[in-house]
Amino acid sequence: MPKVIVCGRGGSGKSTLVSLLAGELADRGAVLVVDADESNLGLNAMLGLEAPRCSIMDHLGGKPAVGSKLMARLRGEGDEDLSLFDGGLAFADLPQECSSGNGNVSMVRIGKIEHSMEGCACPMGAVARSFLKQLSVDKDQWVLVDTEAGIEHFGRGVLEGAEFILAMVEPSQEAVVLAEKACGLAKEAGKACGTVLTKVDGDTKPLLEEKLSRIGIPPIGSIPYSATLARENLEGEPLADASLREELRSILTSVISGMESYNMPRH
Repeated sequence: MPKVIVCGRGGSGKSTLVSLLAGELADRGAVLVVDADESNLGLNAMLGLEAPRCSIMDHLGGKPAVGSKLMARLRGEGDEDLSLFDGGLAFADLPQECSSGNGNVSMVRIGKIEHSMEGCACPMGAVARSFLKQLSVDKDQWVLVDTEAGIEHFGRGVLEGAEFILAMVEPSQEAVVLAEKACGLAKEAGKACGTVLTKVDGDTKPLLEEKLSRIGIPPIGSIPYSATLARENLEGEPLADASLREELRSILTSVISGMESYNMPRH
């Protein structure tokens, strides 16, 4: 099954959707959540999981080691594809110290900003790209990738290893413009994409639907404002709202059909 990247503005609800989709997919098979946001520290709590003991970046020797490989590639001395992992990767191959899980849901962290003045996040983008490209996914497995705000990960090529891009759109013109750009970049890379509305109500939902339809990226679903989710998020509890299950199922159906329309193989 697919590897799905969730992107959007900061605060648009990326981590919330990833957590809700992970909960829904857990009834169908194994789900790996990839935390590719170097700044967000709360995704594991939303999933009801302990934070992994170390990140994938740590497992590879840290930022200096990955940075050295990046510099070698720039000098033409290293692997052109920057394959940071030996051979293929499968769910069962994930280093135990880099993952945490409960039941069918597990997570890994690509890397986090740990110190002031530590430099740019380019090595983290390289690790995320290499990890997703090499990770193989079986029939009953899904990968959900929570990204940093904006579209920098598109420039880093992180989407190369994914099959579907979900762009989150909350009620703002900036979010609409960003979603249009994200979907354009996804299509340029030959990836299926879709938009999901967040934090909408009866007034803003039809306006956003009209705006997105007018620019050719009509939403495949919506997550309305939920007082339940807001409370759970504030308390640091696992996110769940039974009233949203039908909408989540509809989004997943659209993801699968969107992949098929791009003639992409279902693993």
